[in-house]
Amino acid sequence: MRAFTAAAVQVAPRTEPLSPESVQANIEHAIMWTRRCHEATSAELIVLPETVTTGFTPDCSTEDLWDLVSELPARGDATHTLVAPFADLARELDAVLCVGTYERGPERGIVYNSAVLIDRDGAILGVYRKTHPFCSEAVSGGGWVTPGDTVAVCDTDLGRIGMIICFDGDYPELSRIQAVRGAEVILRPTALLRSADVFELTSRARAYDNHVFIVAPNATGIDPAGVHFFGNSHIVTPIGHIVAKAASHEGWVSARLDPDEALASLTPGSNIPQAFDHLRDRNLDLIRNHRDDLEAPAKTSFPH
Repeated sequence: MRAFTAAAVQVAPRTEPLSPESVQANIEHAIMWTRRCHEATSAELIVLPETVTTGFTPDCSTEDLWDLVSELPARGDATHTLVAPFADLARELDAVLCVGTYERGPERGIVYNSAVLIDRDGAILGVYRKTHPFCSEAVSGGGWVTPGDTVAVCDTDLGRIGMIICFDGDYPELSRIQAVRGAEVILRPTALLRSADVFELTSRARAYDNHVFIVAPNATGIDPAGVHFFGNSHIVTPIGHIVAKAASHEGWVSARLDPDEALASLTPGSNIPQAFDHLRDRNLDLIRNHRDDLEAPAKTSFPH
């Protein structure tokens, strides 16, 4: 990884019912804010919120949502996909972009909640499909999202970049797998429905657990179903320190991600050096001996 500026852009979705016109309007709105962010920051990595093309809660049938979005290739050409305008933008800005969008599955009615990493030349570097849909969005809970089953870590000229989406940040195993695979930065496009405290807590924990940078843009405003989002996008260092945090209005936050400074001290500005490494110092024998426990079905004992 080399030093570079990263930015998290938070925008509000359209509030009218979903249609091809509203999807196009969402894309144009996100592109406008991305251009403004790049003009102000010269960020080489810009991350947009979860489902920025539609808003999180679609307020339509899964079949109708499927019709409004597109398939996405795992790598390569973005032409004829919903993210093609963002591929053009990546070329225009000479920047790496991460875009959250619903994705058309192999059959009508199968929809994924995806994050797409687009290189400077407009090529798709990788697609991550949310593996932990929130209870209300998951098909198993009566929602519209089919979970993915793969992990995405992509090589870029900035460094190795992993992707998670919103509620995925509550599950330490996913980010740990990405860190073990060499991720230095993990992107967390988000449309969080809970509290700002939980959003920050989980981003800081995943950054600190794995000594990675976290870039987490959140939606703001109101989506087509009338759900409110609170922003508070943030960027976290590998020692769990928030170096940039937004308020609730549309805009962006940015920060310089410098690998030489990432673990320079135990806490920000301290003269005490960082001596431990959460990845190196794992007790692998403990993990191997308790693999059955880690894989066993479980649920909380508290009523909920």
